[in-house]
Amino acid sequence: MSVSASAPSSRQSAPLAGRRILVVEDEYFLADDIGNALRQLGAEIAGPVGHIEDAVAMLHSGGVLDAAVLDVNIRAAPIFPIARELGARHVPFVFTTGYDKISIEAEFHDVPLWEKPIDIVAMAQNVATLVGNRRF
Repeated sequence: MSVSASAPSSRQSAPLAGRRILVVEDEYFLADDIGNALRQLGAEIAGPVGHIEDAVAMLHSGGVLDAAVLDVNIRAAPIFPIARELGARHVPFVFTTGYDKISIEAEFHDVPLWEKPIDIVAMAQNVATLVGNRRF
């Protein structure tokens, strides 16, 4: 059986296959939608979690994380300590927020920012691109 040149490769149809993505979002329905969009691209979801303490536990669980989607403000607590730890581990991530860019600490101005309401499919593709471009 031959495969036509126009058939997408498994990496094109599931660019996050075998990748574990942490989702930290305290809005239940949005967290579920983000998780579903990432699963459509083949990802395994770590979480979603809606508390900073749960995100810390995920980071320290020993499991591999390939990327993360982080809500900037989780139950009135800033996500920046989690972002710093992910950065130290060279794990790419994106921010989501209902606030404007001014709420992002200066050290994170180069991190992709998705303002709510989010284009979830485009954000998931952005995560896939970050994972695909990751350098070890």
